[in-house]
Amino acid sequence: MKLKNLRKKIQRLEKRLQEGPKKLAKLRQKLQAAEAAKAMKTGRKSAKSPTQATAAKKRGAVKKPKKKLSLSPERRAQLSAAMKARWAAKKAAAELSATTSPGQDSAPEPENRPDGA
Repeated sequence: MKLKNLRKKIQRLEKRLQEGPKKLAKLRQKLQAAEAAKAMKTGRKSAKSPTQATAAKKRGAVKKPKKKLSLSPERRAQLSAAMKARWAAKKAAAELSATTSPGQDSAPEPENRPDGA
């Protein structure tokens, strides 16, 4: 291996080792912030009155399980084709609107002035 390449590799490795502790410190700060936010959230929940908490639980417990659709394979294929066509049309419309800039495709709107001028 050439000396020049070896020196470059050593420099890159040293740089990576210097950046490592910074990244670790940054991640630790994020973890502490997330834990603090979670503690604040649980503190707020416990501060609520017990009647509000039980009422919220009762509303959530009433959910009914979803029913599984019993479709024939033909109907399932038909729905799949219709959905794919809809998605393709939506994607094409989004690409079309993204390619044209907002000022080019429409004329400027007249201004409504309160003084009538």
